[in-house]
Amino acid sequence: MTLLLMAAGRGSRYGKLKQFDALGPNGEFLMEFSIYDAIENGFDHIVVITQKTNVGFLTEYLTPRLPKQIKLDVVAQELSDLPEGSTFNGEREKPWGTAHAVWSARKVIDNPFVVINADDYYGKSAYKKAAAFIQNNPSAYALVGYTLKDTLSEHGSVSRGVCKTDGANNLLTVNERTKIEKLNDTIKDMDSGLEFTGDELASMNFWVCNPSIFTSIEEDFKTFLKNGSNITSGEIYLPFVIQEMIENNKIGAKVIPSGGEWFGITYASDKEKAMAQLKEMTDQNGYKNPLWD
Repeated sequence: MTLLLMAAGRGSRYGKLKQFDALGPNGEFLMEFSIYDAIENGFDHIVVITQKTNVGFLTEYLTPRLPKQIKLDVVAQELSDLPEGSTFNGEREKPWGTAHAVWSARKVIDNPFVVINADDYYGKSAYKKAAAFIQNNPSAYALVGYTLKDTLSEHGSVSRGVCKTDGANNLLTVNERTKIEKLNDTIKDMDSGLEFTGDELASMNFWVCNPSIFTSIEEDFKTFLKNGSNITSGEIYLPFVIQEMIENNKIGAKVIPSGGEWFGITYASDKEKAMAQLKEMTDQNGYKNPLWD
């Protein structure tokens, strides 16, 4: 099983590359705790998608830390990596989005894999449940979901994909709400005006996929590139590709409640809390200290 970490973002709200910020008790990156949890649950291949300038650094950083039996691939997400026959003209600085980040790994992944954000902490139970799902459903898709009220920031609005399921935990839709805030006892999306109870399951980009997704991403990316308005700043998002696959009956996807804790560092002010949580878990023997032998 493969763990794919998306670490090519630019940290516009955080103020710097939060993927490489020293948050652990011994200066570990947040992604190292995700890698550790995945390895503990049987994942034996780690793929990190990052900016081209960081490939050498991450390879040299992670290689001596990981157990020798774990395969590591660090792959660049590049603007020039396009489907055959596709081109784009103009200027662009941002990556093409999360779906393109996943597609960047198409040459190194040939088995079921989990996709996560490198700058989020997902909890040990998420990897245990994902591994069990893959072992029992090697060709299936799933989303590990988190209770909405447990994913909010004290320091500003957040963007969350709110899940809709049927009675059998099949994913029907993921509706992106871009400005969710907790105001007193109310959780509200300030853009749409919708209010939530907080008990809804939200997507934090913890997806269980198989390599069939690469073909769907490529097809969608070709269409995306034909629309000139996308070239400057548009992005192709992983949840949208999966949503389209569901709507076209290419796949079904289960929603798996994580049963654990999530936290992230959307804002610089989230850092102190994240560091305290990692230290507390380490002090309580949830993680080795130091993390790697």
